[in-house]
Amino acid sequence: MPPHTPPVAPRHNHLGQPIGAALPDWTPRPIPARSPMAGRFCRVEPLDVAMHADDLIAAYALDTEGRNWTYLPYGPFESPEAHRAWLANAAQEDHSRFFAIIDLTTGKAVGVAAFIAMQPEIGSIEVGHLAYSPLLQRTPAATEAMYLMMRRAFEGYGYRRYEWKCDSLNSPSWNAAERLGFTFEGIHRQARVLKGRTRDNAWLSITDAEWPAVRTALQAWLDPANFDEAGHQRHRLEVFRAK
Repeated sequence: MPPHTPPVAPRHNHLGQPIGAALPDWTPRPIPARSPMAGRFCRVEPLDVAMHADDLIAAYALDTEGRNWTYLPYGPFESPEAHRAWLANAAQEDHSRFFAIIDLTTGKAVGVAAFIAMQPEIGSIEVGHLAYSPLLQRTPAATEAMYLMMRRAFEGYGYRRYEWKCDSLNSPSWNAAERLGFTFEGIHRQARVLKGRTRDNAWLSITDAEWPAVRTALQAWLDPANFDEAGHQRHRLEVFRAK
């Protein structure tokens, strides 16, 4: 087996052993607050059943085949009441921060995302529970919501690592992550048992060192100049990332 080669040249300790970069001023990061994040296409705000459940249930109902739920550990729900109960539990979770994504054109909630797997002691946080209704999928608001959450993690709270995990067979999720600027790290084989089947997890991430370039590309794509009068993109995000 060939020797492992580190991605960057390491420094060495007094014994000549390779060690990681020093973090002399590191302190644990705060847990992100439950407060809104505002953009041009959407607003990402704390999930509230009274405010968002009706809109979300109606938006997800447009997915008549239940494709939204194939790779999530819950859903499709047997009734609107069951869906509402799940949203109520999610909104109250202490170990996650659930947000509703509001389309600013209509003022309605059209999707959900969450900060999960929060490890403030090492500065790592994951975006998960991504449930985009048909009203949100493949829209500028869908991209902007992810940008707003990344910006909060890196710039608002000083996190060092931003994770995305998905079923390795969920190619739309994997492709979406790489489009946004996440780097594929590997597969955790047989990582979960989900809905009576095995699941391998694909791991992707963005680090704080990578964030400035990712931010620049996202901001350029989201700029009003990148959209024509009908609201269609002039250039794909990949074009800005390549620059």
